[in-house]
Amino acid sequence: MFLKHKPSQQLVEVLTLPDLWDPCLTEIMGRFHAGEELQEPETFAKAELVFPSDEGLPECWLNPHYRDRSSPQLQPLPALAR
Repeated sequence: MFLKHKPSQQLVEVLTLPDLWDPCLTEIMGRFHAGEELQEPETFAKAELVFPSDEGLPECWLNPHYRDRSSPQLQPLPALAR
């Protein structure tokens, strides 16, 4: 899978896919996809990666508490009127 590195705008080949969707990990192993030779693997912060279309990564890949009702990003559902 390829993602875009926001600071450099270059494509990154993700080498550790399970780490990408593990919300408890903040970094993945990958390598820049540039030139004709394979680049050396390096660590990339997930916060600096987006899809090639510039869409951000899903919250469930970044935040281990994305389902918690106490999370400040989520608002509780309103009670149904009877």
